[in-house]
Amino acid sequence: MDNKKKYEKVFMDSFSISKDKLKKDLKYNTIPQWDSVGHMSMIAALEDAFNITFEMDDIIDFSSYKTGKEILKKYKVNIS
Repeated sequence: MDNKKKYEKVFMDSFSISKDKLKKDLKYNTIPQWDSVGHMSMIAALEDAFNITFEMDDIIDFSSYKTGKEILKKYKVNIS
C-alpha cells in the first residue's frame, strides 16, 4: 500500500468517514469525531502506519488533513 492510501485509510478508519470527506481539507473539530480524543487516536494510528514518533509540537500543529501531509515530510514520509 502506498503512503497516500495508508494516510487516507488512517483518517477514514480513525474518524469513520468516507474518502470524499478528505477532499474538503478536513480540519480539527470540523467533525464530531475529530476532537481531542479522536486526534490522539489518529496520531497513534499514523505513528503505527508509518513507524514514526511525532514530536509534541507536531501533534499540536497537526490541525488538518493538508497540514498533516506537510508535517509527515519532516519524518521522511511523502504523501503525494
